[in-house]
Amino acid sequence: MREIPRQRSGEPAPASLTAFIPCFNEEGQVDEVHATIDAELSGYPGLEILFVDDGSTDGTLAKVKALAARDPRVRYVSFSRNFGLEAAHGAGFRYAGGEWVVQLDADLQSPPAEAPKLIAKALEGYDVVYGIRRERHDPLFRRLGSAAQQRLAQRLFGVDLVYGSSVFRVVRAAVARRAVDMRLATPYFVATMPLLGARWATVDVAHRQRQDGGSRWAVWRLFSHSAELLFGFSLRPLVWLYAAVACAVPVVIAAGRPGVVAGEVVLLAAVGILAAYVHRLVRGSVRPRLYYVREANIPIEPGDMLYAAPPGSAVSGRLAETEAAR
Repeated sequence: MREIPRQRSGEPAPASLTAFIPCFNEEGQVDEVHATIDAELSGYPGLEILFVDDGSTDGTLAKVKALAARDPRVRYVSFSRNFGLEAAHGAGFRYAGGEWVVQLDADLQSPPAEAPKLIAKALEGYDVVYGIRRERHDPLFRRLGSAAQQRLAQRLFGVDLVYGSSVFRVVRAAVARRAVDMRLATPYFVATMPLLGARWATVDVAHRQRQDGGSRWAVWRLFSHSAELLFGFSLRPLVWLYAAVACAVPVVIAAGRPGVVAGEVVLLAAVGILAAYVHRLVRGSVRPRLYYVREANIPIEPGDMLYAAPPGSAVSGRLAETEAAR
């Protein structure tokens, strides 16, 4: 029987591991996150370091390409514009070459030194292991917003997700690609895993304060992200809408003018809820791609490219090799 490869701490190691880092305007952090991953995870066999550049407008991509030129473990995918965090997740999981994927932050708020704890737990037989940050060093609005979002999703909207779960996680790559292949109109990884029946666990992890600049999350983005989760994975608001309208109609008829005002309020709320679901249905029927790739140094599916790679480029050469292998 073949001996299981082991990493430095003596724990069983995966056959191959991808350290996946989504990044947007992280020019000042790229070199540090690469050096930290190299220091903490290079003991794992077949380590790949995959950067997904979410349409950065600074020198992030140039820094990543410089790293790739001197470290063959570094791979990158660069979007044609900023498509958002969930799109970056989708690309990272689709193009990860390792058997397992550990997702990290470019700002190092999820310390790579904590990753071995998640990996060891995953190898016990889980498909995804979430890092639970007991002491978060985020702005107050982020902490309160995340807690409220997940509690609302679980208890009021009936969305199946792991409370306290974060983007610091280790995922079996084959299962992660199943989630990406669903091409949901409102992709939200932590709520998609239960739809697949993925086996999950949690591990307490440390959390660092961001060192370079402020948070990339504005308040409006938190609200937008929450709306995609709540309306994308729950039909309960529609049920409440039907109940509210059914109750409001007899009140309006019986109460005269005050009832009309109440009815107008209900009507406005109904329009808002219906608009959210119409938007969801339209997006679901059109099913646009989550992202378009402008350049990469790994094979990219033709449908994900913004345009065909020029002959002789690294991407076109790797695509040709992939097609020949098939």
